[in-house]
Amino acid sequence: MTLIQFTQHLPHTTANGGLRVTLPFELRCKSRLRVTLSSGQDAAVLLPRGTVLRGGDALAASDGTQVQVVAADEAVLYATAPLATDRLTLLKGAYHLGNRHTPVELGAHYVAILYDPVLADLLVLLGLTVQAAMRPFEPEHGAYGGGHKHGHDDTFDEDYALAQTSFAHHHGYGDNATFVHTHD
Repeated sequence: MTLIQFTQHLPHTTANGGLRVTLPFELRCKSRLRVTLSSGQDAAVLLPRGTVLRGGDALAASDGTQVQVVAADEAVLYATAPLATDRLTLLKGAYHLGNRHTPVELGAHYVAILYDPVLADLLVLLGLTVQAAMRPFEPEHGAYGGGHKHGHDDTFDEDYALAQTSFAHHHGYGDNATFVHTHD
């Protein structure tokens, strides 16, 4: 039996056919993986590098088969400020999580992260109320569409070029401005 290969990402699309694949965030960040569909059939996901699947997206195969992506319930920490009006405490929590390159889901009155007892202690020390929960985790996308990159990553040059184009456009240098950057 040939493995179905899902090669097309359909953001915010309802799949036809009723097939589902339930995945935690860690697997929804992978561009190449083997999955088991709700029908019990195994399939392959082969997407462009850097694709992040969200609950509510669909995947399509070349034969027209579609599957709905469902964000799995997983252990998360849900942090809120003790008073709904205390936004500064919530912002401080989000800042410190971001400073640690932690994927963060942001809401109007909360931040959520994957369960981590050390980060739970940090958030409590900052004055937030922290509760563990089992629910889907949908963190923010990284800047410029991908995740955070370091100088040693394979895609650094592409990411840096995109950031510089954005900077040049925003600061009036024109779309054809060239910046020189050196890194180890």
